This record gives sequence, structure tokens and C-alpha cells, in this order.
Amino acid sequence: MFVCRRCVRVLRSALLYVQPPVTPASPLPAGGAVDLRYRSVTTGHSSASLLPRMPSGRRRERRESCGIRYLTDHTEQKSASPHGQTSSSVLQQSNHKTAQGEAFKLHREASRSVSVPAAQTLIDLDAVPCPSPFEEISEEDAIQITVPSDLPPVTFTLRDYVDKSETLRRLVELGVNLSKLEQRPNVGSMLVRLDFQADVAPRLFFLKDLGVEDSQLGLLLTKNPFILTESLENLQARVSYLKSKKFSSESVAAMVSKAPYLLNFSIKRLDNRLGFFQEQLGLSAQKLRDVVTRLPRSLCGSLEPIKENLKVYELEFGFRKNEIQHIVTKVPKVLTANKRKMTQVFDFVHNVMGVPHSLIANFPQVLNAKFLRIRERHLFLEYLGRAHYDPAHPNYVSLERLVSLPDETFCSEVALASLDDFERFQKTL
Repeated sequence: MFVCRRCVRVLRSALLYVQPPVTPASPLPAGGAVDLRYRSVTTGHSSASLLPRMPSGRRRERRESCGIRYLTDHTEQKSASPHGQTSSSVLQQSNHKTAQGEAFKLHREASRSVSVPAAQTLIDLDAVPCPSPFEEISEEDAIQITVPSDLPPVTFTLRDYVDKSETLRRLVELGVNLSKLEQRPNVGSMLVRLDFQADVAPRLFFLKDLGVEDSQLGLLLTKNPFILTESLENLQARVSYLKSKKFSSESVAAMVSKAPYLLNFSIKRLDNRLGFFQEQLGLSAQKLRDVVTRLPRSLCGSLEPIKENLKVYELEFGFRKNEIQHIVTKVPKVLTANKRKMTQVFDFVHNVMGVPHSLIANFPQVLNAKFLRIRERHLFLEYLGRAHYDPAHPNYVSLERLVSLPDETFCSEVALASLDDFERFQKTL
């Protein structure tokens, strides 16, 4: 063990404060270790009184700084007066000289035993040798080496990961909206764990080969990031199933773009949905494929709203079976439309305007139009005396022209009035 120069000085000072024994009657401790905590039997002066006294605060500081603890029992006594010395005082001085000589010999032997070369006195006791970067290590040691990740351990936004994650950076380049994805539970942590080359790139190539346009990839992944965790075998099997039902490649690509979650559902669920529409609507295979291609989210959402809307058309509105088929074929969106809005529009068109079921079935887009537009234009035509919806009337106004034309064209061709007159009429409503 190497001892610094500072520790040597402290050891020397400590040994100088130790008092030599006079009575060797105390037994040695177990193990043969010599107890250095000797006490002097002199009553006049301590052996340490021959040395200059160090302030107690400084001694404590030097002892604690090097971590060396020793015990002293130094009793300060006033020295006897030079006048009036007796024989007992002469005996005390003789013992004091003997103790002084013994302490000097002990100090000289301790100085020799702890002396170290000068070149080694500057070595720090706590210094740890630093391994060389060129030192060869075993395979076991190499496996145990852990490299800390550059990614922040905790964050509330994916923005902190974009600069250090290749996956997030490439997704941003594709047009994925990370601000929407980070608000969804567990999506952010899922994206950070994905490897772009192993997880993301193969699925992007799959969607590209399927026919999804590059401009649609970002929107598709924003709506359905979980497609990146689906196995390629399952995705290919679902596409093969749709093609086996005579859906063209263009139709499948359009369906996936409109309903991003379509390929996340199993083949069994897709088959059950197609069977449900075939049973409820009674459409031919070609018409059913056309309806599903135009409204692919009907295969992904709940079937309860669809069942309820079909019952409303049949029981509340009074449409016949073939009229419902015609309405669904022309406007598949009515299957998932809001029931309250749909009822409000039908009640106004059928009961207020007096349009029969047959005309509504021929132009079912009116059920999907805005109620306020239908009401304002009908009241304006009624004010002008031109609200005729019977095809046999010479001034007949079709439902298509009523709801689909812009305001300027409607006023000039249907109402035969100016746009200013129509806007002033709207203010009176």
C-alpha cells in the first residue's frame, strides 16, 4: 500500500502524541495485536508536553481529512512552579525525561517503517486504473457492455423522439400526423419501438403494391397505425379473400384507402359482414360489391346502426323492399346516416312538400342533403308560387335541381329571381 505525503505527516504527529507505557500489567488483546493506546503513569507532565501544541480544531481537521482515527488521552496539567521543588518533583522530572526518550525512539522507528519513495507519494489512494481503448476483451465481457440509448426515457410528446428515431422521421416525411397519434393511448410507445427497416418498410411496400397512392399513405397510417403491427401473411390473406369474392385490385385499393381498418379484421369477420348485407338487402353479387366498394366502412363499424336504419326506412318511412334496395344502391351512405337528421329531412320532404315515396326513391340524395337548404329553397319557391314537385306540372321542379344546384344557378334557372332577392328573403326567415 502506498501512503501519500500528507498521511505520513499525520501519522508522525499521531505517533508523537502517543504516550509510552510504564506498567506492562495490562494483558495483550486477542490475536496478539499490540494496543497502541498506552497511558503514562506520570502525574506531572505528559510525554506530548515536550512538543509544541497544535490547535485542537486544526488537529481534528487533519485527522478527519485523511480518514485516520486514533485515540489519545492527553490531560493538560499545569507544570509545577520552578520554586519550591521537593524530592517528589525531582522524581517526576526523571520519569518525564525517560518518557521523552522512549517517545523519541518510537517516533524514529515509526518514521522508518512508513517511509515511501518520493516518486510514489503523489499517487491518489482512490485512483482507479483506466483501461486502454486498445486493450482486447473477452466475448463475455463484450456481451455485458450496455450502451445507453439516445432516446429520452420519459416524454409527453413524440417531437422529442423525431430527431433520434428513424421510424418517426420517415413517417413524418410520408405525411403522418404525429400530433394526432400521440393523443391516442399506447400508440406513441408502439411507434418508438418499431424498426423502420424490419417493421415499417415491408408494410409500406405491401400497400404500394396493393395500389394505394403515395399521397394516401400518410392519411392511412394516421388513421390506422396498427396496420404496422399486423403480420404480412395476415394482410395478404385478407386481400386474397376479397379478390376471391370478385373484388378487383382497384376496388380493394380504394376500399383500404377509404376504410384503413379494413385489413385489420379477420377473414371470418369480413365473410360475416358480406353475408349480412346479402341477407338484409337481397342484392345481387355485383350490386353488393358496388355498395361495399363505395361504403367500405360498413364492413368495419357496428351493424346495429345499419339494422336500425333499415327498420326505419321500412316501418317508419313506409318504403317498400325494392325501394329500399334502390335507395341503398344509389346512396349507400344512408345505411350509416344519422337517424334524427334523416327523419327530419324525410318528414319535411314527404309531409310538408308533398313529395311521394316513388320520387324520393328515384332521387334518394335528398335524404342526404342539408335540411336548412331544402327548407329555405322550398319556402322561397312557395313565396314565388313555383313550388311544384309533380312531374305532370308544366313548372315541375325536380328534387335534384332543388338540392344540388348552387344558389346563383338555382335563382336564375329554377326560381327565376335574382340572388339578392333570395338573400333578402333568407333574412326574413
